[in-house]
Amino acid sequence: MAWSIDSIPNQEGRISLITGANSGLGLDTAQALLKKGATVILGCRSLEKAKKTRKKLSRETNSENIDVLEIDLADLNKVNQAADQIIIKYRKLDLLINNAGVMAPPRTVSKQGLELQFAINHLSHMCLTLKLLPLIAEKPRGRIVTVSSGAQYMGKIIWDDLQGKKNYDRWAYYSQSKLANVMFAVELHHKLKRSNIDVFSLSAHPGLARTNLQSTSVKANGSWQEAIAYKLISPIFQSSLMGSLPQLLAATDQNARSGEQYGPQFNFKGQPKLCKIAPPALDRLQREQLWEISTNLIGNYVDISRGKEVLNNKK
Repeated sequence: MAWSIDSIPNQEGRISLITGANSGLGLDTAQALLKKGATVILGCRSLEKAKKTRKKLSRETNSENIDVLEIDLADLNKVNQAADQIIIKYRKLDLLINNAGVMAPPRTVSKQGLELQFAINHLSHMCLTLKLLPLIAEKPRGRIVTVSSGAQYMGKIIWDDLQGKKNYDRWAYYSQSKLANVMFAVELHHKLKRSNIDVFSLSAHPGLARTNLQSTSVKANGSWQEAIAYKLISPIFQSSLMGSLPQLLAATDQNARSGEQYGPQFNFKGQPKLCKIAPPALDRLQREQLWEISTNLIGNYVDISRGKEVLNNKK
């Protein structure tokens, strides 16, 4: 039987944080978890949007177990502040879904001067994860799901120009950031396993899902060619809800295992299933190199020592 929303087990008692929860995959994921009884923290760049989403979801799910969190992933200092709020307010965190992202904008930099896609899609989620890891590890069977894209299969890490200062191609750097998502998820899995920590790290990708990423990309680049291309291939897109199923499976299914990745059955659409991981993410040396570079970059602005200590606490 195909995995669906109905396959999600009871989530009562579980606390979940979802980034980018006010639209697209994040919104659908939040709604599904709330309907199954979870407490959901809506992580959004705008507190106003988060509050509007809370009202909408409360009406639709008849749930009051909804909290809001302002988190600007374009600023590592703001990510740090948001993580500290969670640590202060909550005694546990069962599920973190690193869902938010940007897609193929003109070259833009974060508050720290880092290429925006690498900063938001990868570094800020890695920062958030390492900040919250001590809290997640407090209880057994926590899960961290990092959302990637089918672009991971076309991606490569541009080691000699990681920030796109020399020769920026927006799609190449989008693919790099999505590959980095999977490399991070897999390396985190191995570090958790080596340290005997009962927390799962998985990845998921939505295939070709219709979200606001497409229209935002067209608007940011002013590309009429891209707008036409999206219209032409629109029939093969699946809904945002269908696109959210792989990350929901990774987040909730009792048979899902740490280190795995889930995506649509036919790669770009269909019911969720276990799927292949991009080959560079299976290369231990590349993963370790990216991990070291990324933690050094994050560490210039945010203290992630507690998360690193948890991972180094080998039993």
